[in-house]
Amino acid sequence: MTRPESAGHDYDVVISGASLAGSAAAILLARRGVRVALLERRSDPKAYKVLCTHSLTANAYPMLDELGLVPALEKAGAVRNEARWYTRWGWIEPRAAPGGPELPYAYNVRRSTLDPLIRSQAARTPGVDLLLGHRVTGLVQEAGRTVGVCASTPQGEREIRARLVVGADGKESAVAKFARVPARQYENGRFGYLAHFRDLPLHGGIAQAWFLEPDMAYAFPNDDGVTVLAVLPDKKRLPAFREDLEGSFLDFVRALPDAPPIDSAERVSKIIGSVDYPLHSRKPTAPGVALIGDAALTGDPLWGVGCGWALQSAQWLADAVASAATGRGDLDKSLVAYARRHRRRLLGHQYLAADFAKTRPFNPMERLMFSAAARDESLARHMHLFASRLIGPLRFLNPMAVAKASAVNLKHRAADAPPTR
Repeated sequence: MTRPESAGHDYDVVISGASLAGSAAAILLARRGVRVALLERRSDPKAYKVLCTHSLTANAYPMLDELGLVPALEKAGAVRNEARWYTRWGWIEPRAAPGGPELPYAYNVRRSTLDPLIRSQAARTPGVDLLLGHRVTGLVQEAGRTVGVCASTPQGEREIRARLVVGADGKESAVAKFARVPARQYENGRFGYLAHFRDLPLHGGIAQAWFLEPDMAYAFPNDDGVTVLAVLPDKKRLPAFREDLEGSFLDFVRALPDAPPIDSAERVSKIIGSVDYPLHSRKPTAPGVALIGDAALTGDPLWGVGCGWALQSAQWLADAVASAATGRGDLDKSLVAYARRHRRRLLGHQYLAADFAKTRPFNPMERLMFSAAARDESLARHMHLFASRLIGPLRFLNPMAVAKASAVNLKHRAADAPPTR
């Protein structure tokens, strides 16, 4: 049950991590009357995450709109994330239906732009105290539940009590570890490196992704004329990259079908990445604790969904717990509702991503859907909805879509069959 009002709290909610998920949750909770302490271990308000796809899939747009960030993102030069995807059957190129609405979108925007933007929005929100240079060093626990955090601050150690502690502190979440929330881990058979290029021409000026089975790559145009170019090869290729990172990276990109002309562009960053990036998931709640963003679930970076899921999970948490966090409801029941929604919305996506991270070729159903999407505009739009995480696996593979894909491929085979005599 929720702790009684008489127990005393410094805040209603303490959030560890003032990046996307934490800042969004702080804003939304405070707008609902919750008193929030937003802790950030770094002291620089302009700090940002470096290793990221720098892309917000279309499922994030409603959150960006609710947070009031869309005008600021447009002004900052964020790029609407249209995309095309290369497969062995050709390019999948989603386009709006003639006379129909434009395809759903969000933005590609560098975290050096996005993170300070949303953090400053949180700092200006009444009810939020942004506490920079505060690193969680432990949890305060009573009677088997968490009732606050211990934090290292510029002024020394500090204890902050709250009804709810939120871990928005990334895949290595200290809150999750102190709360002893176990993580289920899935091996990733790919490694990844990325770099930023200025003035890199892309076909149609939009994002490109390459499904090379098993290797992957993508190029996402971002603000200020900078494109994020990433390669995600099978780990079998890791020795060559370790021997010559720059040469291997550039050779990989040059060999891509319809490769972007990187030799004519200016590289404006180091080549950075990770040779081991497993997927993991945690139960998103514990007594007095909630996890959002990468602290709850880390997806495969090749899909570029982490930023969108960070914002969505912040919204789901705020919707579920705001009333109880102020003492007007049962916090434990509210956390159950959040966990249920988180699991229902993301479990299927994570299952497919973990399976694809085994670096296997496309399975029969994927071959059916990807090949048909390369041949049919309506199925390309259907693929766009799934890639944008606006629909889940069950809707993506619904009987009508599968039947349509089968018909498209049968028609294609018939057209390619040699004439009979």
